[in-house]
Amino acid sequence: MAGATVEQARAIAPEVLRPAWRRRARGLVFTVAALAAFLAMAIDLQLAPGAFMSGFGKLGRFLGEMVPPSSGGQFVRILKALAETFAMAFAGTAIAALVALPLGVLGAKTVVSHGVLHFLFRRFLDVFRGVPALVWALILVSAFGLGPFAGVVALALADIPNLAKLFSEALENTDGRPLEGVRSAGASPLNVMRYGLAPQFAPVATSQTLFFLEGNFRNAGVLGIVGAGGVGFELEERIRIFAFDQAAFIILLYMVAVAALDSLSRWLRNRLA
Repeated sequence: MAGATVEQARAIAPEVLRPAWRRRARGLVFTVAALAAFLAMAIDLQLAPGAFMSGFGKLGRFLGEMVPPSSGGQFVRILKALAETFAMAFAGTAIAALVALPLGVLGAKTVVSHGVLHFLFRRFLDVFRGVPALVWALILVSAFGLGPFAGVVALALADIPNLAKLFSEALENTDGRPLEGVRSAGASPLNVMRYGLAPQFAPVATSQTLFFLEGNFRNAGVLGIVGAGGVGFELEERIRIFAFDQAAFIILLYMVAVAALDSLSRWLRNRLA
């Protein structure tokens, strides 16, 4: 009896081990293919050690010229540019939130329950989510000219589909019991939205909007480099004339401002949570 059991185990063992070997073989094939793809991309992008060493040498020289940082007698002008950058971020975020709110309502399954319409609306938002703010800025600077107006519109256009998606998901995740309770008390549809939905949705939407404000303050600095105003324009000008000490001063001041805004936004989001 025991002998039969041993023979059965020997017969079953290869069948059990075969899937494990197949998984290992597939894993090895995928690993080799990934390495080959990485090497092909590295060759195509000319990621050679010599290029790295040459670039690091120039970078070291630039960093040396950044010390000590200096405002170059333009401290007030830089502060105004920094304030303009924050104004761009704030205005772009506010416009995006206002436009995204009704779009988020339409994108929620609890509002638009028709499957095909909901799918098409979400895919419409996904298409525009693929266009970053920098691309919008390049297009709008060509259309409206240099200045912060193009930057504000670019930030708003980039944020609207993202905030609309987040707002619609927040609406879908709200608890329906408070709505039913207010509705059963004889409240009007407006009061149902005011007392049943808004207390659940408003803190989440505000927190998401504040998070986008943080990101837009960073993105606004990049948009200025392509001519959309703000501190990025000042930074690009200093780098173009090789005034790296002033560029370092702008970067450091910008980092302090970003950190301060992040801390304030985090405190507000924690209070809303």
